[in-house]
Amino acid sequence: MSDPREDATDAGRLWGGRFATGPDEAAWALGVSTAFDRKLWREDLAGSRAHARELHRIGVLDADELEAMLSALDRCGQLFAADEFPLLPSDEDVHGAIERWLVDELGPLGGKLRAGRSRNDQIANDLRLWCRSACDGLVGLIGELQEALAGQAADHLEWLAPGYTHLQRGQPVLLSHHLLAYVWMLDRDAGRLRDARARLDASVLGSGALAGTTLGLDPARYAEDLGFAAVAENSMDAVASRDFAIEVVSACAILAVHLSRLGEEIVLWATSELGFARVGDAFSTGSSIMPQKRNPDVAELVRGKAGRVVGDLVSLLTLVKGLPMTYDRDLQEDKEPVFDAVDTLRLVLPAITGTVASLSFDRDRLEQAAMGGFALATDLAEELVRRGVPFREAHEVVGEVVRLAESRGVDLDGLDPDELAEAHPALDPGVADLLDARAAVDRRDANLGTATSSVRTQLDRARAAAAANRAAI
Repeated sequence: MSDPREDATDAGRLWGGRFATGPDEAAWALGVSTAFDRKLWREDLAGSRAHARELHRIGVLDADELEAMLSALDRCGQLFAADEFPLLPSDEDVHGAIERWLVDELGPLGGKLRAGRSRNDQIANDLRLWCRSACDGLVGLIGELQEALAGQAADHLEWLAPGYTHLQRGQPVLLSHHLLAYVWMLDRDAGRLRDARARLDASVLGSGALAGTTLGLDPARYAEDLGFAAVAENSMDAVASRDFAIEVVSACAILAVHLSRLGEEIVLWATSELGFARVGDAFSTGSSIMPQKRNPDVAELVRGKAGRVVGDLVSLLTLVKGLPMTYDRDLQEDKEPVFDAVDTLRLVLPAITGTVASLSFDRDRLEQAAMGGFALATDLAEELVRRGVPFREAHEVVGEVVRLAESRGVDLDGLDPDELAEAHPALDPGVADLLDARAAVDRRDANLGTATSSVRTQLDRARAAAAANRAAI
């Protein structure tokens, strides 16, 4: 293996003419990025095709040269797709590797492609293209998870479940209402990715190193060729800014946190103590020593991966916080956090989708929990309000009733109607009819409430949202 430092004009680098010697071995090792930026080969070749067509338009390439260049770029893509592209130790990055290959393939013609283009605008444009596609892919995967949640909601539409605050039983809800809550959390995640995509959808080619070029290249033609919706307004901003990448990873981090919360709930639901749900065999593991164990490892791993994606966001924010205009080599470090965040979610989303689809629920355990823990105390207080009692007083009265029930070792429905009436004149024996969990659920019939009628309507909207997101694939 040859030492990449031996030749200062090595074709694997896009610089070197003004240096008498090549870089130090340690310096070279620090700067080489082909191990990760090779992921951008599709985007780099797409940008190179667009650039070749622009060079032809301004007369730098004639028609035959353009045809030869485009054919060579197609062959280069085939090598990458087959994982047969010959990366060399002397290749500093994917951009230099492709140019080196073009020179080997086409001779001097291969060196013409660099005219009017800097690595600075080339890298930024490649990463925008990659992020644009990544956003679409993640939105599609979110749609699949939403469909799994909506499917479970439809299958268990009228099932009761306990609703919690502070991990203490609060009020009864429909299990479907609980499941659909995640559909809407995920829908906002999809919206954030769509928003990030819209803002990054601008071509920066033509910016050159930082100030534009003198060759008459047309930035709008690049944008049209590559399907960008716009052209960046300022060449310095175009090559220096990575807020588009930060925004994508920020959306990824929020999504990862939401998936972690879902994973945590699945872990809790699957405990022997709660026993609300059972995770399917394909998404569970056993213990190396305890034969009886059935562990919700997928849900736990989803929960754990969130920290990694949050770390990617912190890494990017820290990277750019002190950089002056315009391009600084620090920005070589922008790609790995982006790739890692997206790749992690590409791994996590199908796994948690399968886990959700595999869940089987225990109706009796859910219903028993929904009706316990004085979950209907608020209903009793609100009935007093309807009967003219100020809520502050109603809250105190029902609190006393709860204390009485606790002393008797019963829930509210275990008290004698006459005892309820003694607590306040407005609590006549008829209020006992309110202490029914299903009736309590269906009284909450506002559009966003947990009543069966409301949840049916919500489910239709959730399915439509899921289908719209899934179509992004």
